[in-house]
Amino acid sequence: MASKRMRGWLAGATAFMIAAGAAAAVPVAHFFEAPPFSGAKLSPSGRYLALRTGGDGRHDGLTVMDLDTGKLQAVAQYGDADVNQFIWLNDQRLVYDLDDHKTAQGDLSYGPGLYAVNRDGGGERQLVHRETYRSSPVKRSISSRTLPYNTYLLNQQHGRDGNAVYALRANWDADTDLLDDFDLLRIDTLSGQAEAVPRPAPVQRWLLDTQGMPRLASSLKDGQTTIHYLPPGSSSWRVLASFDAYTQPPNSFEPVAFSPNGKLLVRARAGGDKLALRQLDLATGEIERDALVALPAFDFSGNPVYSGGKLLGYEVLSDGRTMAWLDEDMKAMQKHIDTLLPGLINLVTPPLWPQSPWLLVRSYSDQQPLIYMVYNRDTKALRTIGTTRPAIHPSDMAQLDLVWLKARDGLPLPAWLTLPKGQKKNLPMVMLAHGGPWVRGGELNWDAEVQFLASRGYAVLAPEFRGSTGYGDKHFRAGIKQWGLAMQDDVADAARWAIAQGIADPRRICIAGASYGGYAALMGLLKDAQLFKCGINWAGVTDISLMYEEKLFYPSDLPADWRKRGMPVLVGDLKQDAAQLAATSPLQQAAHIRQPLLMAYGTSDMRVPLTHGRRLYAAVKEHNPQAELVEYVSEGHGWFVPKTKIDFWSRVEKFLARHIGGAAKAE
Repeated sequence: MASKRMRGWLAGATAFMIAAGAAAAVPVAHFFEAPPFSGAKLSPSGRYLALRTGGDGRHDGLTVMDLDTGKLQAVAQYGDADVNQFIWLNDQRLVYDLDDHKTAQGDLSYGPGLYAVNRDGGGERQLVHRETYRSSPVKRSISSRTLPYNTYLLNQQHGRDGNAVYALRANWDADTDLLDDFDLLRIDTLSGQAEAVPRPAPVQRWLLDTQGMPRLASSLKDGQTTIHYLPPGSSSWRVLASFDAYTQPPNSFEPVAFSPNGKLLVRARAGGDKLALRQLDLATGEIERDALVALPAFDFSGNPVYSGGKLLGYEVLSDGRTMAWLDEDMKAMQKHIDTLLPGLINLVTPPLWPQSPWLLVRSYSDQQPLIYMVYNRDTKALRTIGTTRPAIHPSDMAQLDLVWLKARDGLPLPAWLTLPKGQKKNLPMVMLAHGGPWVRGGELNWDAEVQFLASRGYAVLAPEFRGSTGYGDKHFRAGIKQWGLAMQDDVADAARWAIAQGIADPRRICIAGASYGGYAALMGLLKDAQLFKCGINWAGVTDISLMYEEKLFYPSDLPADWRKRGMPVLVGDLKQDAAQLAATSPLQQAAHIRQPLLMAYGTSDMRVPLTHGRRLYAAVKEHNPQAELVEYVSEGHGWFVPKTKIDFWSRVEKFLARHIGGAAKAE
């Protein structure tokens, strides 16, 4: 559907929705508990649907539904692990790996493994060990037909009817113990036999073509990304392009997928400000000037949709996701589905090789968590399969809007504004800075953290400060070496905009964020002390120079090439920019943080190690009795285990109630 405001659909339009409950606050667990239904994929013919389900204390398992009969068949269920990724190889056989969603990252002692099973539950075969001590060479493992733990599913569409799956074998740097590159293995899921695909160089990314054959490989060396191409019928890779890996130069592009016409679909600027979807001619290496999909306000982000060997259209992200169909039949079906589900984003996926009338529909909005449905093209009827958050009632949720304002230097600044249900003016507000920072922060969807804060009476404003991706080259480049400077000013400018609009009470604004967002929260307390009355930092950087260090007791997973060649250019050089990095270091300026501060870190975080939080807490606590540090044992960079999420956001609720007041009561 075209991007629309998602309003007015609750009045009887969707009979499967449950009426809203009483006005009492929605329990925190409803936002952050493990979803009972978390995934669905159509088989290549479209007749069968693989479902990942859990709930009631069970680990997530894998079930197959015959959509013609409604019959369910459990094919994978474990007492100590969750089915994680899963794909169909053909209409008979699936492949999946495992995780443990109840165990924090630092306590995980097993790899994901890899398993194959038939849709009737038979023919199960373990392809990859989960035990991390089984690190024998691949040749020895092949003889036993089970590969070592460092072998991971390549989650891409494979060939039409084969029983083979491609997997990535991770290689680690012997000196740093950091992930270096991936080999590609082709594994027969019936025999377990594996063979390595010849590689052109140490490869970071592999891409299969529409026939499920390896055709593209990306490598990284000395700060340069090189794209290698293997022509059909050839055994020799050739270099397609090479460019700087970190600064997005004009000649750079990102491979997206292969097209049935033999060309490569790429994201490229081709001299413009916005990334667009274009075709690259593999014979000449030239990118076509005419874009297949281009958006005036956003970089292209999305995927092509194939069915029956044809390109039918694209899934595209603008402010929200939408389907842009080329096929007239799909346009008509999309229109009918949108009529049945008004006000929702309805993402439609046809089967890869259709022999059945079923299509998968994923529906959601800013107020409605994701629902999985199927649509019958013959009967034109929808069937609900499952919802990710059955305890959440859309009528209790808040409206999300993308607003545009201007930074102090005139740069257009997009920001995501969420207002509590039925409230618009003079509100306590949380400024929420996203992590990355070189990512897009938000889109029109249901966000647990934002909706939780809004349910407690807070306006939430999340700016896409300069340096964020998704809004063009100028917006990205304006953030180079601007940590704590113009990037920080954008956050403050957005807060002042909300005050000027009458939305925010200037006496009740708190700044919060994780990772880079945690850094921004700390810098907000320092740089705009009169504006921000309190701060919340989880997993946040407290000193840029610490990101360059490799300490024995606080290991970092930041790649050596990134620290050597990416960070000096995008963040700041330790020597040349030493004065700037000191002035924008929350740790080195800790004596000036006087506002109430809640911090939380995982003890197994390798992206922003615990030393960031402990050092800052020690420095701030000397003069600020309202500083608090929570350490979550074995959690990593962000919260993985539901009980951690529930505990953390319960703490946030009480902290905000004490210091800026919302619907919740302070304790």
